[in-house]
Amino acid sequence: MILKQLKINTNLGDPTNCYIVLDEKTKEAMVIDPAGEAEKIIEMLNILEAKLKYIYITHCHGDHTGAVNEVKEKCGGKILISRTESENINNPRVTLNYYIGMPDIQLETDSRIDENDLIHIGEIEFIVIATPGHTNGSTSLYCKEQNLLFSGDTLFRGTWGRTDLPTGSFEEIIDSITNKLMKLPDETIVYPGHGKSTMIKEEKPIYLELRAKDF
Repeated sequence: MILKQLKINTNLGDPTNCYIVLDEKTKEAMVIDPAGEAEKIIEMLNILEAKLKYIYITHCHGDHTGAVNEVKEKCGGKILISRTESENINNPRVTLNYYIGMPDIQLETDSRIDENDLIHIGEIEFIVIATPGHTNGSTSLYCKEQNLLFSGDTLFRGTWGRTDLPTGSFEEIIDSITNKLMKLPDETIVYPGHGKSTMIKEEKPIYLELRAKDF
């Protein structure tokens, strides 16, 4: 597997991490959260001689979707988003494009995904994990074979995603992280939507402290 991380500049000031996953044998590829700067993403796909199979959206915020339409138009690929988040994807109140200072875009998703769905890029298998909290339809992608997780804006290095935005919930995000993501193997590498990567074992102490204690 080839994994490329692109730092995409948006009006937020904090770059969004866009990821390209490529199966070396088949050249099939998936782009995760093409936030903007479409030319940068397309250039990397061309360098890799990739056959774009999927464009995966972890959640609907404008700083994760800005280049979706252009990447699809130039490179193809099916747009995947969770069934719940598909109801938010063209709702400005939830996407927050205006708040971020990005133009509103209309997205037509090709497939709606659910928890435990399997996504294949060549011989690489990912499983969808529903991780509501940052938005009510947020998802993460886990690859057991490669020991990695794409967590969107659910789990960051040393913290969790914002929950004060429309459809967000502090209780849900902590439940998603504690009862789903922290159950993954300790050596799982976490690739978040912003900032630096981390590992599950590095984040566990935070969430163990948040658990209810028996006295």
